Amino acid sequence: MIEKSVKMESVIKVNSLTRRFGNLTAVDGIDFQVNKGEIFGFLGPNGAGKTTTIRMLTGIIDPTSGSAMIQDHDIRKESILSREHIAVVPEQANVYLDFSVWRNLMLMAELYGVPRNRRINEGERLLDALGLMNKKDSKARELSKGFKQRLMLCAALVTDPEVLFLDEPTSGLDVHSARLIRKIVRELNNDGLTVFLTTHNMIEAGDICSRVAIINNGRIAAIDTPGNLRSMVRKRHYVEAVFKEQVPPLNKLESIPGVARVESDQDIFRLYTETPGSVATLLVVLTLDLGLELEQLNTRKPSLEDVFLYYTTGKGGSK
Repeated sequence: MIEKSVKMESVIKVNSLTRRFGNLTAVDGIDFQVNKGEIFGFLGPNGAGKTTTIRMLTGIIDPTSGSAMIQDHDIRKESILSREHIAVVPEQANVYLDFSVWRNLMLMAELYGVPRNRRINEGERLLDALGLMNKKDSKARELSKGFKQRLMLCAALVTDPEVLFLDEPTSGLDVHSARLIRKIVRELNNDGLTVFLTTHNMIEAGDICSRVAIINNGRIAAIDTPGNLRSMVRKRHYVEAVFKEQVPPLNKLESIPGVARVESDQDIFRLYTETPGSVATLLVVLTLDLGLELEQLNTRKPSLEDVFLYYTTGKGGSK
């Protein structure tokens, strides 16, 4: 049987996108695509080019060179058409502080030409879903940061976008607000919404993103699913061991075949290796030979944070 390849429909296509500010190259010829219906994570350290990339894609600034398409509309040549398909939730809420929650929401819907009955019904539904109904008449300046961020998400969603840009949506929020926003984003994505997410929260990215791109020094260092990225960084696999009472000499642990290095954190030892199964077996043998006893022994795959650090601290390449 010949398998048919499934062609993904790209809603964002970026080709050699570059932005310079004087002698500084903030974004340096990046290429990537975002597929319809996925949550695409865009990760990188401060100053790596994340915000500049979003500002280009959303029409705030023009690229110096290169191109990008949103729903087949060029962001430079067809900027108005490309922006019709998107909504943006910035990291810093930019709501109208002297307007009520409801007025903020209706104003955004009016600006996007959402029919009256639909914007009222959808507005009420969104306020209820995001726990803002009881603050409907409150002025935006009276809201906490978490509630302002929820209001920004409501204002973006009431326009019925095809692509939602979220820039650090849970940064600095209380646990309840952050969890609720992640829940809503998942539900929206399950209904077909494409999400472009920037975040410093590696657990969040690994939990909800279909794929992630890591940008460093203006270039894409890696791009794949969180699981595949973790598997690619084989040198970050490790065996974690906790010993009862006595511990073996460090040089004995380092001499185990396949161990690249050993790190210890109080009573926990981590033996980094590309062959964790073999190292775990040899560690058990060594422990028995020394007359010692293991309390815990686990093999660990690298976390997305490990992957991120690998590609942003000079050890990863660019591609």
